[in-house]
This record gives sequence, C-alpha cells and structure tokens, in this order.
Amino acid sequence: MLDLRPVGYVIGLLVMMLGFAMLLPLLVDLAEARGHWPAFLQSALLTGLVGGMIALACSNGVKQGLTIQQTFLLTTGVWLTLPVFGALPFVFGATELRFVDAFFEAMSGLTTTGSTVISGLDTLPKGLLLWRGLMQWIGGVGIIVVAMVFLPELRVGGMQIFRAEGFDTMGKILPRATTIASQVSYIYVGITLLCAVSYMVLGMNAFDASVHSMTTVATGGFANYDASFGAFSNGTEYIASFFMVLAALPFVRYVQLLNGSKSALWHDAQVRGFLITIAVLVLVCAAVLALAQDRAFEPAFRQSLFNIISIVSGTGYASADYMMWGSFLIALFFFAGLIGGCAGSTACSIKIFRYQLLLASIKTQVRRIHSPNGIFSPRYEGRAVTEDVLSSVMSFFVFFIVTMGLLAVALSLTGLDLVTALSGAASALANIGPGLGEEIGPAGNYGGLNDTAKWLLAVGMLIGRLELMAVYAILTVGFWRA
Repeated sequence: MLDLRPVGYVIGLLVMMLGFAMLLPLLVDLAEARGHWPAFLQSALLTGLVGGMIALACSNGVKQGLTIQQTFLLTTGVWLTLPVFGALPFVFGATELRFVDAFFEAMSGLTTTGSTVISGLDTLPKGLLLWRGLMQWIGGVGIIVVAMVFLPELRVGGMQIFRAEGFDTMGKILPRATTIASQVSYIYVGITLLCAVSYMVLGMNAFDASVHSMTTVATGGFANYDASFGAFSNGTEYIASFFMVLAALPFVRYVQLLNGSKSALWHDAQVRGFLITIAVLVLVCAAVLALAQDRAFEPAFRQSLFNIISIVSGTGYASADYMMWGSFLIALFFFAGLIGGCAGSTACSIKIFRYQLLLASIKTQVRRIHSPNGIFSPRYEGRAVTEDVLSSVMSFFVFFIVTMGLLAVALSLTGLDLVTALSGAASALANIGPGLGEEIGPAGNYGGLNDTAKWLLAVGMLIGRLELMAVYAILTVGFWRA
C-alpha cells in the first residue's frame, strides 16, 4: 500500500512556510495603515496551523528517500495544495473574492502564469499587491528545483535528457543536487535584487521595483497596475526584457559559471536556440510595425522586443495592446507563446529543447529516406539521443496538443467564443498569462469568465506547469497498483 505520510510531511512543511511568508505583506499593510493587515494575520495563522498539524501528523513516516509514486504525488500535491491556502488573503482581504476567483488568482500566481481576475490593481492595498508578487517569486524558484531535481528523475517529457551524465547538465564540476538547489536559490535572490535596483534607477519607487523584480525574475507577469508595464517609462521595457531573458535561461548554467566553467552558458544548445529564436521573432515583429504600419523604428523595436520576450518566456507583461497590431502579428504572438524558454529556468510552455530534439529527429528521418542503407541517429549537443528520450518528447507534444484541444472544447461548451476558448486554453497550459480577444487579451483580464471556465483554466495551469505527464501519471490505474 502506498504510504502517503512522507508526501504529507513535505506538503505540511511547505504550507507552514507559506503561512510564514504571509507575515511580510502583513507588515507592509501595517506600514500603509489602511487597516487591511487582519486579513493576512487570519490567513497566516490558519495556514501555519493547518500546515504544522499535517506535518506533525505525518512526521512518523519520514524516510530517507521517496519512491517514484510518492515523488509524482508530491510534485502534483504541492502545486494543488498551496494555491488553496494562497487564496485566503484574497478571500479575507480587501478584494473579498469568491473562492473560485481567489483560487484562480493563487494558482495563476504560484504557477507563474500571470492571468488575473482582479480589476482596479492601481488602488489595491500594497499588502495584496506584494502577496501576488511574492507568490510568483516563490513559485518561480520552486519550479526551477522541480525541473532540475524531480522531473528528470521522473522521465517526464524528455526531461530525462538532463539527468544523463553524458550531457553534462549536472557536470562533474557540480556538487550534489541539494547543494545545487541552494546555489540556485542564492543566484535567484541575487538576480532579483539586481533587477529591483535597476528598476529603481530608472524611476520606479521602491515598492513597485520590489514587486516587479519578483514577477520579472519569476517570469510570472503580475503587475501593480491595470496597464501592466504601460504604466512605466520606456526605459524600463529594455531592463525588463534583459531580466526576463536571464530568468528564461537554465539556472544550472549560472551555477556552473560560479563553479569555474566560463563557457557553460553559451555552449548550451538551448541557450543558443532560445536567443536566436527571440532575435528572429523580434526582428520580424519590428519590421512589420515599422514598415507595414509606418511606425517610428525605436518604439517599434522596443515594444516588439519587450512584448515578444514577455510572451515567449511566459511572463505575460504587456506594454501595448498587440491585438491592435494586425492579424499577422496576433497569430505570431499566439505561436510564440507555445515556444517557451529553457529547461531548468522559470520559463514555461513547451520549452526550446523539445523543438530542437523534434527537429533533430525529423532531420534523421529525412536522411534515412534518401540514404536507406545508412545508419543515422538524432544527436543533441553532439551526442546521440536515446529512443526513450525521443519517445518521451513525442508523447509530450501529442499530449500537449490533445490537452489544449480538449481544454479549448470544454471552454467553448461553457459559452466562450472560439478565440477566447482556444487562446485561453493555450495561455493556461503554456502558463503565459494573457490570451487573445477583447476579454482576456493584453488589455483585459479573466474576471468576466464564468466559474466553470475559471476552474478549467486553473486545472490547465497546474497541468502545464508540471509538464503534463507528472499530473496524468497519477490519474492512471497502473500508477496506484505499482
């Protein structure tokens, strides 16, 4: 029989830590003196008490390691449980959201999706704005650890390629995984602080700089204003673009840099592919805006750079309503959101390495067709790719497309139009944030959707954030029989 106590113990500890995190926005609300701090006090006490009780009840089942079933349950259970408690400040606080809206907001925050149901962000208490940013920041570093430590071991969606010694992702110069996780945390904090200082230099106040640095480095996209980044000066778009790119690169490469491998970052095929993809998309977008729509070059380039990087990395900020840029660029933004950043980063969506493996496989098949007597095998970073990795990647693509289609159909059945349903499904599953259309596009939000659609989208965020397979595996009969 599957022992759930080790899973419950870890989840209980994380819930308790989430309760402690609520004390920071509580202090901010006290300093603002608008009387909203009791909401965080109630939420913190309830969250900390429940988390502590769960951990205490399960402490007698703690083991040195987890089985494969326990690991699957843990990765899914954490991202399903934390939003329940993360929603409490929205229910008790000034927004007084219904639980479905509060859960949607919390799930969007912790999965770093960035979709929101809240209007009037400009007048929201600072404590709630900080809580939104803090949830994304916590979720960002959490998913890095999951992507580096858990998902490769679970052989999810081709992620096992990063546990093979031959690919040197963990490299011989690196210490064991727990030390890597701690070094990643230090780097994550350092990049966040550097981002905050950069924002302040360009004119943001300390509070806005702090919150937006957290949501930038987490590639989450929650902003303090309804206008998102349109509320700030033009220079902040360049700084935000730079840090969104940094956050979308594999953090393990930063660890390697700190451990003496100077060329680790650029020698990563993911990094090169990601940067080249962004460069091409930005140039195409800027060319269309500057030439076809007769706009000045600098604003066209700046807005293209910022919004393309924001969508590709899954951050979801917007500095302009690109729904007004024409049908070609709208389609470009839709497909750009399905690219994603690098594995082991805070970025989401399909991820660039899967496209690289797909292209390598297609290239091999073409060579086998025109040279049937030859022996060819797909290669990645100069090394042969095993069949189980290719099978996992192909399965991921199929599951992603099928899931997006089914989710879009389900959303359509709730009464949403085709554009809203399809772009909403893609946005949730790829953890992008804004969709397309007047309602959920960059100039709107998800507050006007019906409750069923919000629940469906919240489930989509969870499935997408955990690379699909980690969630689907626990829904099979074979998983519970193993």
